This record gives sequence, structure tokens and C-alpha cells, in this order.
Amino acid sequence: MVTITDKAKEQIIELRKEEGKDETYNIRVSVKGGGCSGLMYDLEFDNALNDGDEVFEDKDVKILVDKKSLLYLLGTTLDFSDGLNGKGFQFINPNASRTCGCGESFAV
Repeated sequence: MVTITDKAKEQIIELRKEEGKDETYNIRVSVKGGGCSGLMYDLEFDNALNDGDEVFEDKDVKILVDKKSLLYLLGTTLDFSDGLNGKGFQFINPNASRTCGCGESFAV
């Protein structure tokens, strides 16, 4: 399961409005190769359900995860920070053995 914090939910709703997307657009979380640690997180709005997608719902937000990415993301919480240490989405991933300094890539 993938979950989100209240702060991440607020930011997702705000970004969806800014981008002119309606409530039919869900948040897609995926993992791609790259970054300092080997794997990178990817977030985007998507209103299509692909074969093999898992759909999670937390705090009335639907989260789409493809089958391959799910192996890396199980148990992950999506958070948002706007503090002094940087602004942006953060992934709290219990599967990551290490992360890079910017928090955008990880290794398992």
C-alpha cells in the first residue's frame, strides 16, 4: 500500500488546480532508473488506468502504481515539506537501503 500525508494531499489538490486538471486526474507514483543512487521516484497526474496498475486510495486521493514500481514502493508514504531544508514531495520508503542527499533517488 502507498499512503499520503495531509500535507501531501493539500499540495496534490493545489497542483491539480494550477495545472487545470479536474478530479478525474489521479496521482501516479512510479520508479525509474537513474539518479545518484540508481532509482528515481516519478510523480505525475494521470486519468488513465493501465493494465497491471494497482490503485490505492488514501485521504480521498487515488494513487496509481504500475506493477513494476509496486515492488519498490510497498509501504511508502508520500509527504510534502515546505521548510527551510527544501520544498517538495518526499518519499518515506521503508524499502530503501540508502537515499541520496536530495531525496529524489534511492537504492534497495
